[in-house]
Amino acid sequence: MDAAQITYLVPFAGLLALAYAFTRAQWVGKQDVGTDAMAEISQAIADGARAFLRQEYRVLLIFVVVVAALLAFANAGQEGSSWMIAISFVVGAFCSALAGFIGMTVATKANVRTTQAAQTGLGPALNVAFSGGLVMGLSVVGLGVLGLGTLFIAYDTATAWDITKIIAVISGFSLGASSIALFARVGGGIYTKAADVGADLAGKVYEGIPEDDPRNPATIADNVGDNVGDVAGMGADLFESYVGSIIGTMVLGTAFLDVMAGSAYGELSAILLPLALAGVGILVSIAGSFFVKVKEGGNPQHALNIGEFGAAGLMAVLSYFIITAMLPETWSAATMTGAMFEYTSLGVFWAVVIGLVAGTAIGLITEYYTATGKGPVNSIARQSVTGSATNIISGLGVGMYSTGLPAIVLALAIIGAHEFAGLYGIAIAAVGMLSVTGIQLAVDAYGPISDNAGGIAEMAELPPEVRERTDKLDAVGNTTAAIGKGFAIGSAALTALGLFAAFMQQAGVPNIDVANPKILAGLLLGAMLPYVFSAMAMNAVGRAAADMIKEVGRQFAEIPGLREGTAKADSTRCVEISTQAAIREMIAPGLLAVIVPVVIGFIDKSMLGGLLAGVTVSGVLFAIFQSNSGGAWDNAKKTIESGFVIDGVTYGKGSDAHKASVVGDTVGDPLKDTSGPSLNILIKLIAVVALVIAPLIA
Repeated sequence: MDAAQITYLVPFAGLLALAYAFTRAQWVGKQDVGTDAMAEISQAIADGARAFLRQEYRVLLIFVVVVAALLAFANAGQEGSSWMIAISFVVGAFCSALAGFIGMTVATKANVRTTQAAQTGLGPALNVAFSGGLVMGLSVVGLGVLGLGTLFIAYDTATAWDITKIIAVISGFSLGASSIALFARVGGGIYTKAADVGADLAGKVYEGIPEDDPRNPATIADNVGDNVGDVAGMGADLFESYVGSIIGTMVLGTAFLDVMAGSAYGELSAILLPLALAGVGILVSIAGSFFVKVKEGGNPQHALNIGEFGAAGLMAVLSYFIITAMLPETWSAATMTGAMFEYTSLGVFWAVVIGLVAGTAIGLITEYYTATGKGPVNSIARQSVTGSATNIISGLGVGMYSTGLPAIVLALAIIGAHEFAGLYGIAIAAVGMLSVTGIQLAVDAYGPISDNAGGIAEMAELPPEVRERTDKLDAVGNTTAAIGKGFAIGSAALTALGLFAAFMQQAGVPNIDVANPKILAGLLLGAMLPYVFSAMAMNAVGRAAADMIKEVGRQFAEIPGLREGTAKADSTRCVEISTQAAIREMIAPGLLAVIVPVVIGFIDKSMLGGLLAGVTVSGVLFAIFQSNSGGAWDNAKKTIESGFVIDGVTYGKGSDAHKASVVGDTVGDPLKDTSGPSLNILIKLIAVVALVIAPLIA
C-alpha cells in the first residue's frame, strides 16, 4: 500500500461510518413510538428543535458567506495560501452543521422510542438510546474524515501546489467547523438553559409542581433544549476538536518532509498518520458499540464503560502497528528553535497512548467530582440542609477543587508527549485522545436522549416503573455527560496546543518570551477572554430565563384550569422565547472569538502567540471549574430527590434541602451547559483563526 492508497482509504472510512450510522438511524425509526400522547409530545419536541436549527442556520449562512468572501479576498494571490481556503471553510461549516442536524434529528426520534422500550425493560431502552447516540458519534467522525480526505485529494490532484500550501488551504476546513461549533454551542446552550432554568424555577419552586409536569408550559422547551444544546452542540464541539487535532498534526508533519522521503509512505508519512489513525478509530468505535448491552437489573454504566474503554484499549494496540508501519524507526529533525530532536516511531506511539490515557483519566476524575454517591456530590447535598447559600458555597468549592487533578494530568501529558516526540507528539496525543470520538460521543449523546425519555414518560403519565427505568438511564446519562464534558475539555486543551504549535511554525514564531511586554500583554488579554465570554453567555441565559419565568407565571394566572390539569399549556410560546433569545444572544460571543485574534495578529504576531497561551491556560481551567461545579450541583439535587438521609432524617422532594438544591442546580445549569462547554470551542477557534491568518502575518 502506498501513500496514494492511504489518502483514498481515509474518505472511504468516513463513508463507512455514515453508512453504519444510516443503518442505526433506520433501525431506531422502525421502533414503536407508543401511545398517541407519547407521539404527540415527541413530535412537539422534534418540531421545536427543527424550528430552532432552521433559524440558527439562516443566521449562520450569512456569517459563512461573509467570512468566506473575506477569506477569499485576503488570501488571493498569497504565496503560502490561496483564495480556495474559502472553499475549505464552507465545506467545514457545512459538514459541522450537517453532523449536528443528523444527530439531533435521530435523537428526537430515539427519545420517545426509548420511553416505549422502557415499558419492556432496561436492556431494550438502553439499546434504543445508545443507538440514537451512536448515529451522532459516527456522523461526526464520518463527515470529519470524509471532508478532510476529499479536500486533500481534490487539492492534490487539481493543483500544482506543494504539500505545505495544500495543508494551509485545508486549515480553512477547521475554521469553518470551529465557527459553526461555537455558535451551535453558545446558541444551543442559551436555548436549553433558558428553558431549563425557567421550567425549574417557575415549576418546582414557584408553583410547587414536579419536574416535567405536563401543566408546566416550559417543559417542551426544556426537552427541546436537551437536543439542540447537548446533542447538536456537543456534536459540533467534538467535530471541531476532531478535525482540529488532525489538521494541527498534519501542519507539524510538514517539518519532516525531507527526512521522511525514504520511509514506507514517502515524505507524506507523518502528514498522513493522523488521517490513518482517525480512519482506524472509526472501525474501532463501530466494533466497540457491539459490546454495549445490559440485562434487566444490570448496570448501564458498566455496559457503556465496556464499549468505551474497550474501544480505547483496542485503539492503543492497533495504533502501535499503524505507527511502526508508517514511520521510520528513528529520524532527526530541527525544532523551531534550531535544536536537533531525535524522533522514533515508538516515541510517537507512546505519545498516542498518553493521549488516550489522559482523556480517560480526565473523564474518570470528572466522574468522581460529579457522580451521585461520591464524596463531592454528597458534601453539596449535606450543605443543602442549611440553605441555598451553603449549597452554592459548597458547589463552588467542589468546582474549584476539581481543576487540580485534570490540570496535573494535562501537564504530565504535555511533558510526556513532548519528551517522546516533541511538538508533533503533543499534537498526535490529541489525535490519540480523539481517535475513538465515534463511541465517546455516542455515550455522551445517549444522556440527553435518556433525559428526554424520562420527561416523555412523566408528561404521558406512564406507569411508575417506566419512569424508574428511564431515571436509571438518566442518572447514568448525567455521569456520561459529565465524563463527556471532561473529555471534551481535555481534548480541547491538547488540540489547542497542537494548533498553537502549528501556528508558531507557520507564522515563524520560534518561542514565546514572557519578558517581552507585547507577549505579556497578549497573555493578559488571552486570560481575560474566557471570563468576558462566559459573562456574555451567563447573562444571556439569565435574561432569557427571566422571560421564560414570566411567561409560565402568566399562563398559570390567565389560563383557567391549567393549575388543576383540566386545561392545556401553550408550550409554543415558551419554545419561541428560547429560540429568539438564543439566536439574538449568540452573535456577540461568536464575533468576539473571531475578531480579537485577527486584530491582535495584525498588530503583532508574537503578541498573538501570547494571546493563544493566555486563553488556553485560562480557558481550560475555567471550563473545568464551570462544568464540574454545575454537574455536581445537578447530581446533588438528584441525590436529595432520591431520599438523602442525614443523622437519621430523610430529605426528599419538597423538603427545604431540596428547594436549596434546586437553586444550586439552577445556578449551575448555565455553567455546565452554556458557558463552560463553550469555552472548549473558544480556545480552539482562536487557535484556528491564528493558524489560518498565519500565512498573512508571517
